[in-house]
Amino acid sequence: MTSPPAQPVYRVAEIRAIEDAYRQLPLMERAGAAAAREALALMGASPLPPLVVCGPGNNGGDGLVVARLLKEQGRAPVVVFAGDAAKLPADARQALTAWRAAGGRLEPDIPPGAYSLAVDALFGIGLKRPPQGPYAALIEQLNGLACPVLALDVPSGLDADTGRAFTPCVRADRTATFIALKPGLLTRDGPDHSGEVSVHPLELEAEQALPASGRVAAPALFATFLRPRPRNSHKGMMGGAAIIGGAAGMVGAALLAGRAALKLGAGRVYLGLPDPAAPAVDLLQPELMLRAPGELLQAGLATALAAGPGLGAGDAALELLRQCLAADLPLVLDADALNLIARHPVLAGHVARRAAPTLLTPHPAEAARLMGSTTEAVQADRLAAALALAGRFNAQVVLKGNGSVLAYPDGKWLINTTGNPGMASAGMGDVLTGIAVALLAQGWSAQAALAAAVHLHGAAADELAGRGTGPVGLVAGEVIDAARALFNRWIGTHRIRKTPG
Repeated sequence: MTSPPAQPVYRVAEIRAIEDAYRQLPLMERAGAAAAREALALMGASPLPPLVVCGPGNNGGDGLVVARLLKEQGRAPVVVFAGDAAKLPADARQALTAWRAAGGRLEPDIPPGAYSLAVDALFGIGLKRPPQGPYAALIEQLNGLACPVLALDVPSGLDADTGRAFTPCVRADRTATFIALKPGLLTRDGPDHSGEVSVHPLELEAEQALPASGRVAAPALFATFLRPRPRNSHKGMMGGAAIIGGAAGMVGAALLAGRAALKLGAGRVYLGLPDPAAPAVDLLQPELMLRAPGELLQAGLATALAAGPGLGAGDAALELLRQCLAADLPLVLDADALNLIARHPVLAGHVARRAAPTLLTPHPAEAARLMGSTTEAVQADRLAAALALAGRFNAQVVLKGNGSVLAYPDGKWLINTTGNPGMASAGMGDVLTGIAVALLAQGWSAQAALAAAVHLHGAAADELAGRGTGPVGLVAGEVIDAARALFNRWIGTHRIRKTPG
Protein backbone atom coordinates (compact mmCIF):
# COMPACT_ATOMS: atom_id res chain seq x y z
CA MET A 1 0.00 0.00 0.00
CA THR A 2 1.35 3.44 -0.91
CA SER A 3 0.51 6.62 0.95
CA PRO A 4 -1.73 9.19 -0.75
CA PRO A 5 0.09 12.42 -1.58
CA ALA A 6 0.15 15.32 0.86
CA GLN A 7 -2.35 17.92 -0.37
CA PRO A 8 -0.96 21.30 -1.42
CA VAL A 9 -2.00 24.42 0.49
CA TYR A 10 -1.83 27.91 -1.05
CA ARG A 11 -2.07 31.39 0.37
CA VAL A 12 -4.45 33.88 -1.22
CA ALA A 13 -1.83 35.64 -3.36
CA GLU A 14 -0.75 32.27 -4.71
CA ILE A 15 -4.34 31.27 -5.53
CA ARG A 16 -4.73 34.56 -7.38
CA ALA A 17 -1.60 33.78 -9.40
CA ILE A 18 -2.96 30.35 -10.32
CA GLU A 19 -6.30 31.88 -11.32
CA ASP A 20 -4.44 34.37 -13.49
CA ALA A 21 -2.52 31.57 -15.19
CA TYR A 22 -5.82 29.93 -16.15
CA ARG A 23 -7.87 33.08 -16.70
CA GLN A 24 -8.97 31.92 -20.17
CA LEU A 25 -10.96 29.05 -18.61
CA PRO A 26 -14.56 29.31 -17.28
CA LEU A 27 -13.51 29.03 -13.63
CA MET A 28 -16.72 30.49 -12.18
CA GLU A 29 -18.88 28.02 -14.08
CA ARG A 30 -16.69 25.16 -12.92
CA ALA A 31 -16.76 26.35 -9.31
CA GLY A 32 -20.52 26.76 -9.40
CA ALA A 33 -20.99 23.30 -10.88
CA ALA A 34 -18.80 21.70 -8.22
CA ALA A 35 -20.63 23.52 -5.44
CA ALA A 36 -24.03 22.67 -6.92
CA ARG A 37 -23.15 18.98 -6.71
CA GLU A 38 -22.23 19.44 -3.05
CA ALA A 39 -25.49 21.31 -2.47
CA LEU A 40 -27.62 18.61 -4.06
CA ALA A 41 -25.95 15.96 -1.93
CA LEU A 42 -26.58 17.95 1.24
CA MET A 43 -30.21 18.67 0.35
CA GLY A 44 -31.03 15.05 -0.38
CA ALA A 45 -34.73 14.51 -1.02
CA SER A 46 -35.92 17.44 1.07
CA PRO A 47 -38.94 19.20 -0.46
CA LEU A 48 -37.86 22.52 1.05
CA PRO A 49 -36.20 25.12 -1.17
CA PRO A 50 -32.48 25.91 -0.90
CA LEU A 51 -31.34 29.40 0.04
CA VAL A 52 -28.39 31.02 -1.75
CA VAL A 53 -26.99 34.24 -0.24
CA CYS A 54 -24.76 36.08 -2.71
CA GLY A 55 -22.33 38.90 -2.01
CA PRO A 56 -20.87 41.75 -4.06
CA GLY A 57 -17.90 39.95 -5.65
CA ASN A 58 -16.87 36.82 -7.46
CA ASN A 59 -17.91 34.63 -4.54
CA GLY A 60 -21.40 35.96 -5.10
CA GLY A 61 -21.02 35.08 -8.79
CA ASP A 62 -20.19 31.50 -7.79
CA GLY A 63 -23.39 31.48 -5.76
CA LEU A 64 -25.45 32.72 -8.70
CA VAL A 65 -24.11 29.87 -10.84
CA VAL A 66 -25.06 27.43 -8.07
CA ALA A 67 -28.55 28.92 -7.95
CA ARG A 68 -29.01 28.62 -11.71
CA LEU A 69 -27.87 25.01 -11.75
CA LEU A 70 -30.11 24.11 -8.81
CA LYS A 71 -33.02 25.73 -10.62
CA GLU A 72 -32.28 23.59 -13.65
CA GLN A 73 -32.62 20.59 -11.35
CA GLY A 74 -36.06 21.76 -10.27
CA ARG A 75 -35.01 22.82 -6.77
CA ALA A 76 -36.43 26.41 -6.92
CA PRO A 77 -33.74 28.25 -4.94
CA VAL A 78 -34.41 31.47 -3.04
CA VAL A 79 -31.60 33.88 -3.93
CA VAL A 80 -30.59 36.85 -1.78
CA PHE A 81 -28.27 39.36 -3.42
CA ALA A 82 -26.42 41.85 -1.22
CA GLY A 83 -24.54 44.24 -3.40
CA ASP A 84 -24.63 46.62 -6.35
CA ALA A 85 -25.18 44.77 -9.62
CA ALA A 86 -23.49 47.57 -11.55
CA LYS A 87 -20.27 47.08 -9.56
CA LEU A 88 -19.98 43.33 -9.93
CA PRO A 89 -16.80 41.97 -11.56
CA ALA A 90 -17.27 40.88 -15.16
CA ASP A 91 -17.65 37.14 -14.51
CA ALA A 92 -20.07 37.70 -11.63
CA ARG A 93 -22.09 40.15 -13.73
CA GLN A 94 -22.34 37.50 -16.44
CA ALA A 95 -23.52 34.97 -13.84
CA LEU A 96 -26.20 37.43 -12.70
CA THR A 97 -27.36 37.95 -16.28
CA ALA A 98 -27.60 34.18 -16.77
CA TRP A 99 -29.59 33.82 -13.52
CA ARG A 100 -32.08 36.45 -14.63
CA ALA A 101 -32.30 34.91 -18.13
CA ALA A 102 -33.26 31.64 -16.44
CA GLY A 103 -36.18 33.39 -14.78
CA GLY A 104 -34.49 33.84 -11.44
CA ARG A 105 -35.40 36.52 -8.94
CA LEU A 106 -33.33 38.35 -6.34
CA GLU A 107 -34.41 39.04 -2.77
CA PRO A 108 -32.91 41.89 -0.72
CA ASP A 109 -33.19 39.96 2.56
CA ILE A 110 -33.63 36.37 3.70
CA PRO A 111 -37.37 35.66 3.60
CA PRO A 112 -38.85 33.94 6.65
CA GLY A 113 -39.38 30.24 6.22
CA ALA A 114 -37.70 26.86 6.30
CA TYR A 115 -34.94 25.81 3.91
CA SER A 116 -33.31 22.54 2.95
CA LEU A 117 -29.88 24.17 2.75
CA ALA A 118 -28.25 27.60 2.91
CA VAL A 119 -25.37 28.40 0.56
CA ASP A 120 -22.99 31.05 1.86
CA ALA A 121 -21.65 32.96 -1.15
CA LEU A 122 -21.19 36.33 0.52
CA PHE A 123 -17.41 36.73 0.70
CA GLY A 124 -14.56 34.65 -0.60
CA ILE A 125 -10.84 34.51 0.03
CA GLY A 126 -10.19 38.23 -0.29
CA LEU A 127 -11.85 39.36 2.95
CA LYS A 128 -9.40 41.05 5.36
CA ARG A 129 -11.71 42.95 7.72
CA PRO A 130 -14.87 42.31 9.73
CA PRO A 131 -18.11 42.23 7.73
CA GLN A 132 -20.28 45.22 8.52
CA GLY A 133 -23.79 46.56 8.04
CA PRO A 134 -26.17 44.38 6.02
CA TYR A 135 -23.44 41.81 5.38
CA ALA A 136 -22.95 41.27 9.10
CA ALA A 137 -26.70 40.96 9.55
CA LEU A 138 -26.92 38.32 6.82
CA ILE A 139 -24.13 36.28 8.44
CA GLU A 140 -25.95 36.40 11.77
CA GLN A 141 -29.11 35.21 10.03
CA LEU A 142 -27.27 32.39 8.29
CA ASN A 143 -25.88 31.23 11.62
CA GLY A 144 -29.37 31.22 13.07
CA LEU A 145 -30.94 28.96 10.43
CA ALA A 146 -31.95 25.40 11.29
CA CYS A 147 -30.70 23.93 7.99
CA PRO A 148 -27.14 22.90 6.99
CA VAL A 149 -24.87 25.66 5.67
CA LEU A 150 -22.55 25.15 2.70
CA ALA A 151 -19.81 27.80 2.40
CA LEU A 152 -18.22 28.51 -0.98
CA ASP A 153 -14.40 28.63 -0.92
CA VAL A 154 -14.21 29.84 2.71
CA PRO A 155 -16.88 30.72 5.27
CA SER A 156 -17.74 34.41 5.00
CA GLY A 157 -15.90 36.30 7.70
CA LEU A 158 -12.88 33.97 7.80
CA ASP A 159 -9.43 35.19 6.78
CA ALA A 160 -8.29 32.60 4.24
CA ASP A 161 -4.60 33.16 5.01
CA THR A 162 -4.57 33.22 8.80
CA GLY A 163 -7.69 31.41 9.97
CA ARG A 164 -8.85 34.42 11.95
CA ALA A 165 -12.63 34.47 12.30
CA PHE A 166 -13.85 38.04 12.25
CA THR A 167 -17.02 38.96 14.08
CA PRO A 168 -19.38 37.81 12.73
CA CYS A 169 -18.28 34.75 10.77
CA VAL A 170 -20.35 32.02 9.16
CA ARG A 171 -20.26 28.64 10.92
CA ALA A 172 -20.56 26.22 8.03
CA ASP A 173 -21.38 22.54 8.15
CA ARG A 174 -19.41 22.04 4.97
CA THR A 175 -17.05 24.15 2.87
CA ALA A 176 -16.48 23.56 -0.83
CA THR A 177 -13.12 25.17 -1.52
CA PHE A 178 -11.83 25.76 -5.01
CA ILE A 179 -8.48 25.00 -6.70
CA ALA A 180 -6.71 24.00 -3.46
CA LEU A 181 -6.77 24.26 0.31
CA LYS A 182 -6.05 27.57 2.02
CA PRO A 183 -4.21 27.90 5.36
CA GLY A 184 -7.14 29.62 7.04
CA LEU A 185 -9.34 26.56 6.62
CA LEU A 186 -6.88 24.43 8.58
CA THR A 187 -5.54 26.48 11.48
CA ARG A 188 -6.62 28.81 14.29
CA ASP A 189 -10.41 29.42 14.05
CA GLY A 190 -10.76 27.88 10.59
CA PRO A 191 -11.63 24.29 11.55
CA ASP A 192 -14.36 25.49 13.93
CA HIS A 193 -16.03 27.51 11.16
CA SER A 194 -15.42 25.42 8.05
CA GLY A 195 -16.98 22.10 8.99
CA GLU A 196 -16.12 19.31 6.58
CA VAL A 197 -13.92 20.67 3.78
CA SER A 198 -13.96 19.32 0.22
CA VAL A 199 -11.44 20.44 -2.39
CA HIS A 200 -12.52 21.02 -5.99
CA PRO A 201 -9.52 21.53 -8.34
CA LEU A 202 -11.75 22.85 -11.17
CA GLU A 203 -9.87 20.65 -13.66
CA LEU A 204 -6.72 22.72 -13.10
CA GLU A 205 -3.17 21.54 -12.51
CA ALA A 206 -2.37 24.06 -9.79
CA GLU A 207 1.17 22.86 -9.20
CA GLN A 208 2.03 23.17 -12.87
CA ALA A 209 1.18 26.85 -12.61
CA LEU A 210 2.81 27.34 -9.20
CA PRO A 211 4.57 24.65 -7.14
CA ALA A 212 3.22 24.65 -3.59
CA SER A 213 5.48 25.68 -0.70
CA GLY A 214 2.88 24.42 1.80
CA ARG A 215 1.19 21.06 2.29
CA VAL A 216 -0.99 19.16 4.68
CA ALA A 217 1.13 16.93 6.92
CA ALA A 218 0.65 13.30 5.88
CA PRO A 219 2.57 9.99 6.00
CA ALA A 220 3.54 10.42 2.34
CA LEU A 221 6.02 13.06 3.48
CA PHE A 222 7.98 10.60 5.60
CA ALA A 223 7.06 7.27 4.01
CA THR A 224 10.68 6.53 3.02
CA PHE A 225 11.51 6.25 6.74
CA LEU A 226 8.63 3.86 7.50
CA ARG A 227 10.72 0.77 6.92
CA PRO A 228 10.29 -2.59 8.67
CA ARG A 229 13.29 -3.43 10.81
CA PRO A 230 15.58 -6.22 9.60
CA ARG A 231 15.34 -9.42 11.55
CA ASN A 232 19.06 -9.11 12.25
CA SER A 233 18.62 -6.08 14.52
CA HIS A 234 20.10 -5.02 17.84
CA LYS A 235 19.38 -2.08 20.11
CA GLY A 236 22.52 -0.24 19.07
CA MET A 237 21.10 0.10 15.57
CA MET A 238 18.10 1.99 16.97
CA GLY A 239 20.12 4.80 18.50
CA GLY A 240 20.18 6.40 21.88
CA ALA A 241 17.85 9.22 22.94
CA ALA A 242 18.91 11.47 25.82
CA ILE A 243 16.42 13.82 27.49
CA ILE A 244 17.62 16.59 29.80
CA GLY A 245 14.92 17.84 32.15
CA GLY A 246 12.95 17.03 35.24
CA ALA A 247 13.97 19.59 37.88
CA ALA A 248 12.43 19.56 41.34
CA GLY A 249 8.64 19.25 41.11
CA MET A 250 8.76 18.57 37.35
CA VAL A 251 10.28 15.09 37.08
CA GLY A 252 7.04 13.84 35.53
CA ALA A 253 7.66 15.91 32.39
CA ALA A 254 10.95 14.15 31.70
CA LEU A 255 9.46 10.75 32.52
CA LEU A 256 6.65 11.28 30.01
CA ALA A 257 9.12 12.29 27.31
CA GLY A 258 11.33 9.31 28.13
CA ARG A 259 8.49 6.81 28.05
CA ALA A 260 7.37 8.16 24.69
CA ALA A 261 10.89 7.93 23.28
CA LEU A 262 11.23 4.34 24.49
CA LYS A 263 7.92 3.19 23.03
CA LEU A 264 8.55 4.92 19.71
CA GLY A 265 11.59 2.81 19.07
CA ALA A 266 14.77 4.37 20.43
CA GLY A 267 17.18 1.54 21.31
CA ARG A 268 18.23 3.19 24.56
CA VAL A 269 16.66 6.10 26.40
CA TYR A 270 18.56 8.10 29.01
CA LEU A 271 17.08 10.73 31.30
CA GLY A 272 19.31 13.41 32.77
CA LEU A 273 17.35 14.60 35.84
CA PRO A 274 18.74 17.69 37.61
CA ASP A 275 16.56 17.15 40.69
CA PRO A 276 18.91 15.77 43.40
CA ALA A 277 15.93 13.97 44.92
CA ALA A 278 14.93 12.37 41.60
CA PRO A 279 14.25 8.65 41.65
CA ALA A 280 16.99 6.24 40.65
CA VAL A 281 14.56 4.18 38.62
CA ASP A 282 11.19 4.67 36.93
CA LEU A 283 9.19 1.87 38.52
CA LEU A 284 6.55 2.07 35.79
CA GLN A 285 9.16 2.00 33.02
CA PRO A 286 12.35 0.48 34.44
CA GLU A 287 13.88 0.23 30.96
CA LEU A 288 14.66 3.96 31.21
CA MET A 289 18.19 4.77 32.35
CA LEU A 290 18.25 7.65 34.82
CA ARG A 291 21.50 9.57 35.19
CA ALA A 292 22.83 12.85 36.45
CA PRO A 293 22.58 15.26 33.50
CA GLY A 294 26.24 16.27 33.53
CA GLU A 295 27.32 12.65 33.44
CA LEU A 296 24.96 11.91 30.58
CA LEU A 297 26.11 14.83 28.44
CA GLN A 298 29.77 13.88 28.85
CA ALA A 299 29.35 10.17 28.24
CA GLY A 300 28.64 10.32 24.49
CA LEU A 301 25.85 7.75 24.78
CA ALA A 302 23.20 9.48 22.69
CA THR A 303 22.59 9.83 18.98
CA ALA A 304 19.91 12.50 19.56
CA LEU A 305 19.15 14.88 22.39
CA ALA A 306 16.13 16.72 23.81
CA ALA A 307 16.16 19.50 26.38
CA GLY A 308 13.40 21.35 28.14
CA PRO A 309 10.68 19.16 29.67
CA GLY A 310 10.66 20.29 33.31
CA LEU A 311 14.20 21.68 32.97
CA GLY A 312 13.61 24.69 35.22
CA ALA A 313 14.70 28.29 34.90
CA GLY A 314 17.69 28.74 37.22
CA ASP A 315 21.44 28.97 36.66
CA ALA A 316 21.87 25.20 36.70
CA ALA A 317 19.27 24.83 33.96
CA LEU A 318 20.96 27.56 31.95
CA GLU A 319 24.32 25.78 32.11
CA LEU A 320 22.78 22.46 31.09
CA LEU A 321 21.13 24.13 28.12
CA ARG A 322 24.45 25.64 27.04
CA GLN A 323 25.98 22.17 27.06
CA CYS A 324 23.08 20.78 25.04
CA LEU A 325 23.42 23.51 22.43
CA ALA A 326 27.13 22.76 22.12
CA ALA A 327 26.55 19.05 21.51
CA ASP A 328 27.01 17.94 17.90
CA LEU A 329 23.74 16.00 17.92
CA PRO A 330 20.23 16.51 16.56
CA LEU A 331 18.44 18.46 19.29
CA VAL A 332 14.78 18.98 20.25
CA LEU A 333 14.12 22.12 22.30
CA ASP A 334 10.84 22.50 24.19
CA ALA A 335 9.23 24.16 27.18
CA ASP A 336 11.76 25.61 29.67
CA ALA A 337 14.57 25.41 27.11
CA LEU A 338 12.63 27.75 24.83
CA ASN A 339 11.92 30.18 27.64
CA LEU A 340 15.61 30.27 28.62
CA ILE A 341 16.58 30.99 25.01
CA ALA A 342 14.03 33.81 24.88
CA ARG A 343 15.55 35.40 27.99
CA HIS A 344 19.17 35.02 26.88
CA PRO A 345 19.89 36.38 23.38
CA VAL A 346 23.38 34.86 23.40
CA LEU A 347 21.79 31.42 23.57
CA ALA A 348 19.54 32.33 20.64
CA GLY A 349 22.68 32.98 18.62
CA HIS A 350 24.06 29.59 19.61
CA VAL A 351 20.88 27.93 18.36
CA ALA A 352 21.07 29.67 15.00
CA ARG A 353 24.72 28.70 14.53
CA ARG A 354 24.33 25.01 15.34
CA ALA A 355 25.60 22.69 12.61
CA ALA A 356 23.48 19.75 13.77
CA PRO A 357 19.71 19.84 13.20
CA THR A 358 17.56 21.70 15.72
CA LEU A 359 13.83 21.24 16.31
CA LEU A 360 11.80 23.88 18.18
CA THR A 361 8.34 22.98 19.50
CA PRO A 362 6.78 26.18 20.95
CA HIS A 363 3.18 26.85 21.79
CA PRO A 364 2.02 30.40 20.87
CA ALA A 365 3.11 32.01 24.15
CA GLU A 366 6.58 30.47 23.91
CA ALA A 367 6.81 31.53 20.28
CA ALA A 368 5.93 35.08 21.28
CA ARG A 369 8.73 35.13 23.87
CA LEU A 370 11.22 33.86 21.29
CA MET A 371 10.16 36.61 18.88
CA GLY A 372 9.94 39.38 21.48
CA SER A 373 6.31 39.73 20.53
CA THR A 374 2.90 38.88 21.96
CA THR A 375 0.76 35.78 21.84
CA GLU A 376 -1.91 37.78 20.03
CA ALA A 377 0.55 38.84 17.33
CA VAL A 378 1.72 35.24 16.84
CA GLN A 379 -1.83 33.98 16.57
CA ALA A 380 -2.74 36.78 14.16
CA ASP A 381 -0.62 35.03 11.49
CA ARG A 382 0.54 31.63 12.69
CA LEU A 383 2.15 30.71 9.39
CA ALA A 384 4.20 33.90 9.22
CA ALA A 385 5.30 33.48 12.83
CA ALA A 386 6.42 29.88 12.32
CA LEU A 387 8.36 30.78 9.18
CA ALA A 388 10.00 33.71 10.96
CA LEU A 389 11.14 31.43 13.80
CA ALA A 390 12.49 28.84 11.37
CA GLY A 391 14.51 31.50 9.58
CA ARG A 392 15.74 33.24 12.72
CA PHE A 393 16.92 30.07 14.44
CA ASN A 394 17.85 28.00 11.37
CA ALA A 395 15.58 25.34 12.85
CA GLN A 396 12.69 23.04 12.07
CA VAL A 397 9.75 24.58 13.94
CA VAL A 398 6.29 23.46 14.95
CA LEU A 399 4.00 26.18 16.24
CA LYS A 400 1.57 24.10 18.24
CA GLY A 401 -2.17 24.72 18.44
CA ASN A 402 -5.28 24.09 16.41
CA GLY A 403 -3.81 23.27 13.02
CA SER A 404 -0.17 23.11 14.15
CA VAL A 405 2.10 24.88 11.65
CA LEU A 406 5.43 23.30 10.75
CA ALA A 407 8.02 25.55 9.15
CA TYR A 408 11.47 24.84 7.78
CA PRO A 409 14.47 27.10 7.12
CA ASP A 410 14.10 26.61 3.35
CA GLY A 411 10.69 28.33 3.44
CA LYS A 412 8.63 25.16 3.06
CA TRP A 413 5.78 24.62 5.51
CA LEU A 414 3.08 22.17 6.56
CA ILE A 415 -0.17 22.34 8.46
CA ASN A 416 -1.12 19.35 10.56
CA THR A 417 -4.80 18.48 10.72
CA THR A 418 -4.72 15.62 13.25
CA GLY A 419 -5.49 16.14 16.92
CA ASN A 420 -8.42 17.23 19.03
CA PRO A 421 -9.29 19.46 22.02
CA GLY A 422 -8.45 16.67 24.47
CA MET A 423 -4.79 17.44 23.77
CA ALA A 424 -5.12 20.73 25.64
CA SER A 425 -3.88 19.05 28.81
CA ALA A 426 -0.66 18.83 30.80
CA GLY A 427 2.19 16.75 29.46
CA MET A 428 1.14 16.54 25.81
CA GLY A 429 4.14 18.59 24.70
CA ASP A 430 6.48 16.32 26.66
CA VAL A 431 5.12 13.30 24.80
CA LEU A 432 5.62 15.07 21.47
CA THR A 433 9.23 15.83 22.43
CA GLY A 434 9.80 12.18 23.28
CA ILE A 435 8.39 10.99 19.96
CA ALA A 436 10.52 13.46 18.00
CA VAL A 437 13.80 12.64 19.77
CA ALA A 438 13.13 8.91 19.33
CA LEU A 439 12.82 9.32 15.56
CA LEU A 440 15.94 11.48 15.41
CA ALA A 441 17.84 8.90 17.44
CA GLN A 442 16.89 6.26 14.86
CA GLY A 443 18.40 8.30 12.05
CA TRP A 444 15.38 10.13 10.66
CA SER A 445 15.99 13.47 8.98
CA ALA A 446 14.97 16.51 10.99
CA GLN A 447 12.13 17.47 8.62
CA ALA A 448 10.73 13.95 8.49
CA ALA A 449 11.04 13.46 12.26
CA LEU A 450 9.14 16.64 13.03
CA ALA A 451 6.40 15.97 10.48
CA ALA A 452 5.96 12.38 11.65
CA ALA A 453 6.02 13.24 15.34
CA VAL A 454 3.42 15.98 15.07
CA HIS A 455 1.14 14.02 12.75
CA LEU A 456 1.42 10.80 14.77
CA HIS A 457 0.89 12.60 18.08
CA GLY A 458 -2.41 14.06 16.90
CA ALA A 459 -3.55 10.94 15.06
CA ALA A 460 -3.01 8.80 18.16
CA ALA A 461 -5.11 11.21 20.22
CA ASP A 462 -7.82 11.07 17.53
CA GLU A 463 -7.90 7.29 17.71
CA LEU A 464 -8.32 7.44 21.47
CA ALA A 465 -11.12 9.99 21.19
CA GLY A 466 -12.81 7.83 18.58
CA ARG A 467 -12.85 4.97 21.08
CA GLY A 468 -14.31 7.14 23.83
CA THR A 469 -11.03 7.84 25.66
CA GLY A 470 -11.44 11.57 25.26
CA PRO A 471 -11.52 14.17 24.13
CA VAL A 472 -12.65 15.22 27.62
CA GLY A 473 -10.27 13.76 30.17
CA LEU A 474 -7.66 12.52 27.71
CA VAL A 475 -4.24 12.49 29.42
CA ALA A 476 -0.79 12.62 27.86
CA GLY A 477 0.38 9.23 29.06
CA GLU A 478 -2.49 7.53 27.25
CA VAL A 479 -1.30 8.88 23.92
CA ILE A 480 2.03 7.04 24.12
CA ASP A 481 0.72 3.49 23.69
CA ALA A 482 -1.76 4.63 21.03
CA ALA A 483 1.07 6.31 19.12
CA ARG A 484 3.18 3.14 19.28
CA ALA A 485 0.35 1.01 17.91
CA LEU A 486 -0.42 3.44 15.09
CA PHE A 487 3.25 3.84 14.19
CA ASN A 488 3.63 0.09 13.82
CA ARG A 489 0.54 0.00 11.59
CA TRP A 490 2.06 2.70 9.41
CA ILE A 491 5.24 0.69 9.04
CA GLY A 492 3.19 -2.35 8.07
CA THR A 493 1.11 -0.57 5.44
CA HIS A 494 3.39 2.04 3.83
CA ARG A 495 5.54 0.02 1.50
CA ILE A 496 8.21 1.67 -0.54
CA ARG A 497 8.10 0.65 -4.18
CA LYS A 498 11.46 -0.74 -5.21
CA THR A 499 13.13 0.66 -8.30
CA PRO A 500 14.08 -2.07 -10.80
CA GLY A 501 17.81 -2.62 -10.77
